Amino acid sequence: MKKILLLSISAILLTSCKNETKELKLEEPLYNEKAADEDENEEEFKLKDTISEEALVEEVAVASADEKTAKKFDKKDYASFGATFTPNTVLNKEQMLEKYKNLKVGDTISVAFQSTINEVCKKKGCWMDVSLGKDKKSFVKFKDYGFFVPLNADKSDAIIRGKAFIDEVSVADLKHYAKDGGKSQEEIDKIIKSKVTYAFQADGVLIKK
Repeated sequence: MKKILLLSISAILLTSCKNETKELKLEEPLYNEKAADEDENEEEFKLKDTISEEALVEEVAVASADEKTAKKFDKKDYASFGATFTPNTVLNKEQMLEKYKNLKVGDTISVAFQSTINEVCKKKGCWMDVSLGKDKKSFVKFKDYGFFVPLNADKSDAIIRGKAFIDEVSVADLKHYAKDGGKSQEEIDKIIKSKVTYAFQADGVLIKK
């Protein structure tokens, strides 16, 4: 009787172990599939992060480029004379020369341009000789004689705003300007003809500090 009871208990335990094994085998693929899904989701998240970082780098690069452009003519770097203005659209000296070449006597255009000051009136600072490149220059005077520039501004970078036009300067005025510019009497005496010039009446000037 005891043997029969023991055999029955053994049979029950064996059946239970087989069922547990089957259950474990069924659960294992489900677990792996879930893990695979999690890995895939994690990979997708990393890819999104990578794209976001690339977009951010591009955005920062564009912003930096815009910032450099904005600071190209930063008013903080310039001393202001005459009317204050923000240098938005500014021509370089070569572009300004092309503008002059298309002007006729009597024409006037409002413009701002950047160049180098060749020479300043050594008496009051009431005019400037400004480079246009290719051995050309613009003779700049100030609106209504309303302001002057430093006498030592020669060779400084400047942004000049106002009106450009073609002008014929008389012999008397040429001699006067030559004297103000510190020319010798010998050089002044050589002036015997009037001269057509690229003239400019400035209402505001920014000079690089």
